[in-house]
Amino acid sequence: MIKLFLINSVLVAAAVLVHYEMLYRLSRLIPRLSFLKPRLRILVAVFGALIAHVMEVWLFAFAYFYMIQDKVFGELRGGPPGVFSGSLMDCSYFSFTTYTSLGFGDIEPIGDVRFLAGLESLAGLVLISWTASFMFIEMQRLWVPQIEE
Repeated sequence: MIKLFLINSVLVAAAVLVHYEMLYRLSRLIPRLSFLKPRLRILVAVFGALIAHVMEVWLFAFAYFYMIQDKVFGELRGGPPGVFSGSLMDCSYFSFTTYTSLGFGDIEPIGDVRFLAGLESLAGLVLISWTASFMFIEMQRLWVPQIEE
């Protein structure tokens, strides 16, 4: 139980720190890109945020992979017969659908790994919302409407 709590806590903290660092660095980088048009600077912010989200999903995917290999924490079960093998790619697929709250439902967590799935979904919701707020502020600052004469 303590090991599960530690793994879950470290993962959520790592995801938040990755996100914080990426948004902080983007907020410092975007003003320095004054040689680019404002709308291109927005694209830099969007791609930077997407990279942060993908890194966070992969953090959780590696955790799922470790946890289901250990067998103490439970398993991921489902998918079409003979297709889901518990590979790292299967874990990343599950992580992407959980992080985004898409949840196709073709793979389900069994055992203690369910707690990580719930935390990943909550973290994904908060971090995606944080990105939306960041993008709103950047667009408000950079996306100045052109007044036609």
